[in-house]
Amino acid sequence: MTQQKTTEFPLSDRVREALAVTLRGCEELIPQEDWVKKLVRSEATGTPLRIKLGLDPTAPDIHVGHTVVLNKLRQLQDLGHTVIFLIGDFTTLIGDPSGRNTTRPPLTREQIDVNAQTYYRQASMVLDPSKTEIRYNSEWGDTLGSRGMIELAARYTVARMMERNDFHDRFHAGTPISVHEFLYPLMQGYDSVALKSDLELGGTDQKFNLLVGRHLQAEYGQEPQCILTMPLLEGLDGVEKMSKSKNNYIGISEDANTMFAKCLSISDVLMWRWYTLLSFQSEADIAKLKAEVLAGRNPKDAKVALAKEITARFHSATAADAAEQDFINRSKGGIPDEITEISRPLGDNGAPIGIGTLLKSAGLAASSGEGNRLIDGGGVRVDASVVSDKGLKLGAGTYVLQVGKRKFARVTLG
Repeated sequence: MTQQKTTEFPLSDRVREALAVTLRGCEELIPQEDWVKKLVRSEATGTPLRIKLGLDPTAPDIHVGHTVVLNKLRQLQDLGHTVIFLIGDFTTLIGDPSGRNTTRPPLTREQIDVNAQTYYRQASMVLDPSKTEIRYNSEWGDTLGSRGMIELAARYTVARMMERNDFHDRFHAGTPISVHEFLYPLMQGYDSVALKSDLELGGTDQKFNLLVGRHLQAEYGQEPQCILTMPLLEGLDGVEKMSKSKNNYIGISEDANTMFAKCLSISDVLMWRWYTLLSFQSEADIAKLKAEVLAGRNPKDAKVALAKEITARFHSATAADAAEQDFINRSKGGIPDEITEISRPLGDNGAPIGIGTLLKSAGLAASSGEGNRLIDGGGVRVDASVVSDKGLKLGAGTYVLQVGKRKFARVTLG
């Protein structure tokens, strides 16, 4: 986290607490001194600050990585400030070029509408819906018109736009940059003007866009917002940022057992970063837990506690307890409580069915051939016994098929 100058005047305990909450886990708070002044003014007048987070509905689901900024929004919401969850249905039509080395293809209006339907429902798993202002930037984007867009574009220079790393690199590499991509940071910045935001949150990859918002607010005669950037959460692999395309993510709509198991799969080192960015435990409690682990306590205890906290947030404490027990059962080779049930007839004249065919029928393998390869790797069990014979055939009866540690199906033949 970047260290910045603090104010020289005395602060109340409430303002100090709000500043500490703001800074926890953040990458940068710009400018910190202005944010403190806003907090002091809010306390003196009793007027909540307006805190904005915008997300473009580029995919139908939110994953745990997205909740890093959502968690921060909730923490500030709990301090009594007004939080604005902005769905970028207009800006998604343009396509965010952040971090891209090619033009991002824009989605259709139909795709955006489908994705947007689930965004707020999922965000409400973290935010308090009764205290959240939900907005869509098509409210002002659609009505801005050609004249308004030209006036907006006149308030920012091409030279400053080219300071942006991805534009700069693409220009010097001779990679095409479409003119419409310049409109994205302008429209995201204009969102802050339309909403009169005091603070905007975003990932570190959004810093340029957030700074454009500060500039445009000043251009339109408003007090510039402060910006708060949060780190991009590493995914399950501990290397790349969490992403569905990299398959290193936990979707917040995934079932409790899968969510719990995925949380336990992260490394002991990554666990502490996840505690800082995802846990609602106090920093003092986290530090105490880390000290206990350094003193010899099994790090798995801390990881289980984190997995249960995250699972309970998106499901329930009861579901988290059940997911823990399910994981224990699987680890011991036991059968999970919830298991796919499959029934199918035997072959002609009651002929038994080959194991490869059964694995495909149960959805445990994409094809009989893949099932055979899994058997060669020792990853297939029938009723807890490892299958070594690819020619195995099963007659009438009920069997529990298992592939790997977490894939089960109960198959009844007859």
